[in-house]
Amino acid sequence: MLTRNVYGDSRLSLWLRVREFAVPASLIETATARRRAGDWAGACAAAGIDVDLDLRRLARTHGRDLAARIRADLRHLAPDLLRWHLPRVAPDGLLRPGLTLTVARYEGAGYDGSCPVHLVVRTPPAWADGGQRFSLALYDRSRPEPGEARHPHPRPDRRFRLDLHRHLWDARRSDELRLRAGADVPAAGGPVVGPELPGTVADGHHYAVDRWAAEAGILLRAGGRAAGAVTVRLGRRRHLVLDLAPDGDGSGPPALRITAVSGDAAASVTGGRGARVLPVLPDAATWVPPDLELLRSGLIGAGRLHPLVAAALERGYRPAAGPVRDPSPPGGPRFVECRGARHRIGPVGGVLTAMDHHPDEIRREELLVALGGTPLPCLRAIDEAHRRPDCLTGVRERLDHGDTAGALAVVEGLLGPGAVLRGGALRDELLAAAQRRLAYGLFRAGLAGPGPGRLVDGPSRPRGHRPRPRLATAR
Repeated sequence: MLTRNVYGDSRLSLWLRVREFAVPASLIETATARRRAGDWAGACAAAGIDVDLDLRRLARTHGRDLAARIRADLRHLAPDLLRWHLPRVAPDGLLRPGLTLTVARYEGAGYDGSCPVHLVVRTPPAWADGGQRFSLALYDRSRPEPGEARHPHPRPDRRFRLDLHRHLWDARRSDELRLRAGADVPAAGGPVVGPELPGTVADGHHYAVDRWAAEAGILLRAGGRAAGAVTVRLGRRRHLVLDLAPDGDGSGPPALRITAVSGDAAASVTGGRGARVLPVLPDAATWVPPDLELLRSGLIGAGRLHPLVAAALERGYRPAAGPVRDPSPPGGPRFVECRGARHRIGPVGGVLTAMDHHPDEIRREELLVALGGTPLPCLRAIDEAHRRPDCLTGVRERLDHGDTAGALAVVEGLLGPGAVLRGGALRDELLAAAQRRLAYGLFRAGLAGPGPGRLVDGPSRPRGHRPRPRLATAR
């Protein structure tokens, strides 16, 4: 029990950091204003989404009907809400790299008329995820786009299907989150019967067991079936095969029965072909939403959630009047014990300065420091603020999640807008963020990373573009 509680706290602390830094309030405010004004492309730009689709060209190649349907969905797309709900990975809570997921699906609309067209989101690979930007594009199996070759996984992933969870991105249906998240159901194990469940599933820990039957029904009906088997992925090489069967006398809801508890057992259910041939319960339906868990644990208030999420999960919630701004450090002076007195340091003329020392005295002390002397405590505090400030962790988190404007606002609030950064950890973080953004631009242009003509066949294929190991999914 103690170990489980420790892991649970670690997971929730991860999501607390994600909710604080990943989608800042200024981004939500700007994207919402542009969406309400009918500027869906401007809303995507405000949310850090690159649009890789041309509706006029689509009307010529696939017909005006499909273009009109996609345009209608884009007008109601809340890109900030989409960013809020995208899959993330531990330990930093960054967007899951190299992923293609379906946002909307249009049956029979392919170029050859036999396959669906997908409105997809594509996240860049890990080596090019600087700025945490991602793209919105179309996927047509019968007519591949030239830009798909740049992406490591251009086909939509079966585990991540937001077309079955439109409330996670469609502003018209965001209120459905309460029902689909199971907010009105106590946090306990659900009506799943069959062989013994793994420990964390049996007690409903993090798994939306109570919703599996309903979500499996939605998944099967999307495929044209009323009953059948589905796969639930619990982790690497850990699967459940669930069979949704009608109630015995037909008077009750369908029952979800476990028919296999691992991939090997699934092979016996599917005639030796394994669980891959079965429909996969989407990741958004497998787990309890982290926002609901944060609210239930009292670790976060509704005011710190996305307004559409808070309105759905918290009954009677009303957003605060006026614009919501991201927190920033106070701009007033700070006090330092210097030569037996309390001195002030603060921005003067746009630069962090020792306010209680004469400029001539400061110049003399800086000369003494250059010759090897001991600096004044005020000058030491200013140098430490430039090189490794107390807010460095917050600046790093903002940069990692792509909030460059927020990070620069924190730095300017501390050092002043006219400050010249000295060598140190703070400058290194800003330079590294700039390099990551450059790598993303090169990836988008097809000038860096694996791509057509740059792949090496066989075991000698280079792996130098993966700067960090594969990470676990944040749940």
